Amino acid sequence: MAKKSTVLLPKTLKKLSLMGEQIKLARLRRNITEDLVAERAGLSRATVWKIEKGDPSVSMGAYASVLIAIGGLDDDLLLIAKDDKLGHTLQDLGLKVAKRAR
Repeated sequence: MAKKSTVLLPKTLKKLSLMGEQIKLARLRRNITEDLVAERAGLSRATVWKIEKGDPSVSMGAYASVLIAIGGLDDDLLLIAKDDKLGHTLQDLGLKVAKRAR
């Protein structure tokens, strides 16, 4: 059975690439090698390289493992969709107002 691949828009691919670059820069600022990150994360060096390139085929778990290996940056994952203004607005528009008791 052929593996399905997700089709991503160029804008999304660019954001993944930027995220990979930010991860790479965080690693370099800490003076940590790709080999050490791979060892700490339990991943291959090739997977770390793919993450730093923003490869969309790499699992979120692998991204989290690399962020942990670099130095506890996995809390940054909690920032994803934190300030979902559109979602909150849509939710507020759909809320029903409770009736008051007599």
